[in-house]
Amino acid sequence: MENSRPSSPEAPPQDLWSSILDSVSTSRSIPAKQVIILGEPSSGKSTLASALLQKPIPEETKEDQRTDFALGYDWADVRDEADEDTLARLSVYTVPSSAPAYTALLPYFVPPRTSLPHTLVMVVLDWTRPWAFLQELETWLQWVEQWVKGDGSRELDIAKEENRERLQAHWQHYTEPSSEPLPATSVSDTLLPLGPGTLTHNSAGVPIVVVCTKADLIDEGNDIIGSGPSGMGGMVKGKGGEWEEQTDSIMQVLRTICLKYGAGLFYTTPQPATLQVLRQYALHMLFVPPAPSATASSEAVAAPRNPFPFQHKPNALDRDRIVIPAGWDSWGKIAVLRDGFDAKLWGEAWENDLDHAPEDDGSPRAQQLYASLVPDLSRKPPPLPPLNNPTPEQVFLAKNYDENAKKPDRDPRGAFRNPNETASAGIVGPMGSSSFNLPNVERALTEMESVASAAGVNPLNMSIAREPSRGLSGRTGARAPNAGLSIPTAGASIALGRSAAPSPAPLSATTPNSADDQSQHQALKAFFDNLINKRNTRVDDRSAAKSPEGDNGADEGS
Repeated sequence: MENSRPSSPEAPPQDLWSSILDSVSTSRSIPAKQVIILGEPSSGKSTLASALLQKPIPEETKEDQRTDFALGYDWADVRDEADEDTLARLSVYTVPSSAPAYTALLPYFVPPRTSLPHTLVMVVLDWTRPWAFLQELETWLQWVEQWVKGDGSRELDIAKEENRERLQAHWQHYTEPSSEPLPATSVSDTLLPLGPGTLTHNSAGVPIVVVCTKADLIDEGNDIIGSGPSGMGGMVKGKGGEWEEQTDSIMQVLRTICLKYGAGLFYTTPQPATLQVLRQYALHMLFVPPAPSATASSEAVAAPRNPFPFQHKPNALDRDRIVIPAGWDSWGKIAVLRDGFDAKLWGEAWENDLDHAPEDDGSPRAQQLYASLVPDLSRKPPPLPPLNNPTPEQVFLAKNYDENAKKPDRDPRGAFRNPNETASAGIVGPMGSSSFNLPNVERALTEMESVASAAGVNPLNMSIAREPSRGLSGRTGARAPNAGLSIPTAGASIALGRSAAPSPAPLSATTPNSADDQSQHQALKAFFDNLINKRNTRVDDRSAAKSPEGDNGADEGS
C-alpha cells in the first residue's frame, strides 16, 4: 500500500486559474457574425438591415434631408425562441453605393483573413429598376471576388479553402424541408458531384444571398412602378401574358447566375413575413457546420447540428415571395419555369462579360442579351444644349470693319473730312492719314494767301518788314515811321523772292514740304542776324553820316 503512493506529489500548473477561466470563457463565448449589405441608393437596404436586427424600420425622410454615411453599421444580439440565452451577436454593415470611395472602406472594418468564415454577403436589387439587375449584379459579385483576395497570406488561403469545402458540402447534402419528421441521416465520404453550372465561381465559398426588394410592385395595378433615385422614372408594366413572360425570364437569368456562385435568391416585400424568412435563412447560412474531415473513418458520422435550421420550403411560383435557397436549384428546374430558356447560353454569355472578350468575335454577351430582354425605360436627363463656340475676336472685328467701311454715313468723323478727298476711312481700324486734314484751318490759310497774292506781298514778309520801323520809332522819339522803309538788301532780296514766288499749296499734315520749311528758317535767321549787326553798328557810330538812300527815305517819311 505504501509503495503504491507516489514518492512526491505532482506540481500544479503555474496558471491553473487562468487556464480554467479561459476554458470556461471559450465554452461560453458568444459567436460574432457579420452581414454585408451591398446595393445602390434607395434600393431598400435600411429595411433589410432593420429586419435582420429585429429593430423598428426608420421613418422615411425626404430625399433632400436623407443623410448617407460612408459606411453604415449596427448590431444586435440574436436570442433563442424563449428569449433567454444569447446565441450570437450579429453585426450589419451597409454600403451606400458601388462607388470605389465607399467599397474601399470595407476591408478595413471586415478584413477577410479573420472574418471570412463568419460573414454573409447580401446583394440588393431594386424591382423599380429591373433593367439594371445584371449590371449591378456583375459589379457587386466582382467586388466580392476582389475582397476575398485580402492580403494573400497563408492563413487567408486556409480559411478560403475551408469555407469553400463547407459551402460545397452544404450543396451536396441539401435536403428539401418536409413537414414529416426525417429519420436520422449520416454523412459518408461518398458525395454526389455538383450539377452543370453549379458553384463554378466563388472560390472562397462566401455565403451570398441575392435579394430583389419591392417585389409587391411587380403585378400592381398602377401604370408605373415607383420612381428611382435622381429623378429616374419607373418601369411600365401590366398584368398581361407578355409581362409575366418577361418577369419569368428575368428570374431565370438571376437563378442561372446565382447557381454559378452558390447563392440563394429571395424576393421581399415590406410585409414582415418575407423579411422574417430572409432573416432565418441568413442565420442558417451563417451557422452552416464545417465540412466533414477527410481524415475521418469510413464509418457513418453524425452530422453537426445547425442551431438555426431553415424549414421554409422553396417557392418559385409566387412572384412576390420567391425563395430559392442554395443547394436546391439546378438547370433542369430553371428550364421548367418557362420554355425556350437556354441556361447554358446565358452561362457562357456571363463568362464572356467577365473575361472582357472582344466584341467582334461573335460570342454572346450577357449585357446585350439582357438589354434586348428588358429595355431601359429609365427617365433620361434632358440633353445638354450644344456647345457655343464664340467667334474669334479678330474675325468678328474684320467682319464689322468690312461692313461699316461701305457705309460712310455711319462714320462719326465724316463731318471733319474734306469733301474733295476721295479716300475714306472705316470706323473700325487704324485712323487714316486724311483724318488729320482740318478743313477750317485749310480754309483760313487759303484765304490769307489769296489776299496776299492780290496785294503782291507775302504775309510773312510783311510782318518782318514792320520790325525795323518799330525799332527806328523807338530810337527817334516823335519821328513817325516811314511806311515805305524797306529791309536791308539781303532781307529785301529774300522778301522780293518770296513775294514773287507763287502761293504755296495749303498746309497739310499728309504732305509736308521739308525743303520750304528749311528755306524759311534760314531767311528768318539771316534777317534777325542782320538786325542785330545793324543795331550794333549804329550805336557805335552815331555821328557817321547817313547814306543818301537813308536821307531820301527820311525825307519821304517826313
